[in-house]
Amino acid sequence: MNCIIIDDEYPSIQELSYFITNFSSITISETFDDSIKALEYVQRNNVNVIFLDINMPKLDGLTLSKVINTLPFKPILVFITAYSEHALEAFEVSAFDYILKPYSQARIAATLQRLEDSIAVKFYRDRITLWENGKLFVLEANDIYYCEAHKHEVNVYTKDKRFVVASSISDFHKKLRQECFFRCHRSYIVNIDKITEIIPWFNNTYMLKLKGLDAEIPVSRQNILLFKKLMGI
Repeated sequence: MNCIIIDDEYPSIQELSYFITNFSSITISETFDDSIKALEYVQRNNVNVIFLDINMPKLDGLTLSKVINTLPFKPILVFITAYSEHALEAFEVSAFDYILKPYSQARIAATLQRLEDSIAVKFYRDRITLWENGKLFVLEANDIYYCEAHKHEVNVYTKDKRFVVASSISDFHKKLRQECFFRCHRSYIVNIDKITEIIPWFNNTYMLKLKGLDAEIPVSRQNILLFKKLMGI
């Protein structure tokens, strides 16, 4: 599990870094005193947790959080701030916590523990166990390219294999991280990280091409608006 810290006050970064390092197993990937540079980093890298101040030059923490929430992969947001009046706005952007400065060791330690408990549950979905020929295979969830409903089963496709799961596609979708796997059609789930081409199709819909596969995955009309929002179209 990794995090970044965004705060324009260096002593605050130092203090929070100390607590994260000594009271959790969370790795600090980067620290930023510039919110624009922080956003550029989040857009290019996989970040699990963001600790951010609200009163920042260029782009304040609340505005930054709203931009981050439009990204396909949404980090957990923890606000660290001296301003109590923005708490409601913070939770409206799905903040995990809102911690007021100056904070105590006990307060930070409690938040770090809750984060680790939450991430442990979330990352459980990064692995998935599937049967094939009487054997159990443990896959990285991101190795799944797409899933297709077939009668009372689900065909699960990786780059070079197909697994058959006795499940409805709705129930199987619940086992996957919703921010990574999109239900693009009543019969299809697609890993958005594997999409390489979005092809306009009939009735203002799309067909999707995935990395290294010949298959084309449909996006249904009822899912087209959500898909466009997700992909920034």
